[in-house]
Amino acid sequence: MRAPQATPQNMGQESRVDGQGDVPARVPQAQMQPQSQPQAQINMQQAQPQVQQSHSLPQPQAQPYPPQSPSAQHMPAQHVPASASVPHAASVQTQTAPQMPAPQHSATDVLRATADLDEASDIRRALAKRLSDVICIPSSQLAPQERHMAGDVLVELLRDADIDLRESVAKRLVMLNEAPRTILVILAKDDIRVARHVLEKSKSLTDSDLIQISKKVSSEHRMMIAQRRVVSDAVSDSLVQFLEEDVVETLLKNKGAAFSETALQRILTVSRQHKAYIKLLIKREELRPSHGLTMFWWAGGDDRRKILTRFGVTRSVLQESCHDLYPRAAKDGWSDAGVRKALQFIERRQRNRAAIDRSSYGSLEAAIDLAEANGISRDLTEEISYMAGVKPATGAQILTDRGGEGLAILCKAPGLKREHVEKIWRALRRPVHDVDGEMHPDLARVMRTYDSISTDKAQTVLRYWNWSLTSSLNAEVLRHIRDGVIPKEEDFGAAAITAALVFGNRSNT
Repeated sequence: MRAPQATPQNMGQESRVDGQGDVPARVPQAQMQPQSQPQAQINMQQAQPQVQQSHSLPQPQAQPYPPQSPSAQHMPAQHVPASASVPHAASVQTQTAPQMPAPQHSATDVLRATADLDEASDIRRALAKRLSDVICIPSSQLAPQERHMAGDVLVELLRDADIDLRESVAKRLVMLNEAPRTILVILAKDDIRVARHVLEKSKSLTDSDLIQISKKVSSEHRMMIAQRRVVSDAVSDSLVQFLEEDVVETLLKNKGAAFSETALQRILTVSRQHKAYIKLLIKREELRPSHGLTMFWWAGGDDRRKILTRFGVTRSVLQESCHDLYPRAAKDGWSDAGVRKALQFIERRQRNRAAIDRSSYGSLEAAIDLAEANGISRDLTEEISYMAGVKPATGAQILTDRGGEGLAILCKAPGLKREHVEKIWRALRRPVHDVDGEMHPDLARVMRTYDSISTDKAQTVLRYWNWSLTSSLNAEVLRHIRDGVIPKEEDFGAAAITAALVFGNRSNT
């Protein structure tokens, strides 16, 4: 039987199936012939297994209609008889495809993915190296704008880079004087493994950078800053504010570190509790007499000897330059209290002749003999102090000092003999001999102090103690001392600070 010729009618039937437009279908021409009902059912049964079999495979995603030819677009749609043996589209769509198991990755796939990651890491590392190379090009061959652009790109590249890459970049840039400060500051705040290279060695970081960094990092980072070859006083101020013992000790040991008066005063204040600072402070060139002779009162025996050796100096230049002012001040009746206190510090004579003339004991030696026999009293303390040329507050500080080296100064400065040191020691009811009958070690140490210092130098120390402890003791300074507050030097002077440090918190010495 010959196949029928294609006509516009059956061509329209090829492009339309039962009015359904979701799934394009092409109906064979042989099936377009009318059939009886039983034959149609047989054909449907034969076609059904094929449909079910087709649904055992993964369903492809729906594809858009392919464009129709111009002739097909203008052909009228023809009705397909219901008896046609074509699977019904609706029945096909309502069937659900079985779930497919998750794909299994082979070892080859895993190795290939790892290789891709390694390659990406290698590319990042290579790019970071190239950018670092560009940054390190001498300024004669690279415009500063381009250097900073390379730095900006490198910063973004390092934000999510691994620590090994960040450390390698830090090592490369650390010795470059012209490295962009932005990237150096970022690396300086990084993990200590990365930051240590920049913080300790980079010459491009300014004092402002280091101060800003020190306020936002850990103690380990600040330790690296303290170890720099050169640390300015401004940077030291910032580090000392945290009062981290290891950092402060490292700074004090660093010969390239400079200290401001503020930093030294802060360290001096806490040295009363942290004795390790004392030995380090004594070695600093910035230490002033006001610092050393104040720190003396809570220092140990060896440190006291070093302090007296360093600051026990003569006042010959001061005395020579001011000797003509004494007659003028006396003529004026010593009306200016500030002048009187200053000239008392410079004066050669230590004993107070006017106090000796007024005293009922007749002499300094007689008062000490009586104290040895009867014990020291408040009245004797005041009389001994006045006749020795110091105020009672200074005398009380010396006589109650636990170490006792101050007694050697009190006796040597006014010219008392060596035996009077032991007499005052007995007056204070302190042990003179040990269990073996030998001189007690504490008294022996005091005697060595007496023997090692000259009268002139002992006078300098005693005069300075008297001036620093008593010259500024007004009502406001006394209120600071009671409240445990250290007065500011710019407001009250160095003597007020010494008095507050020595007389305040005395129980901790």
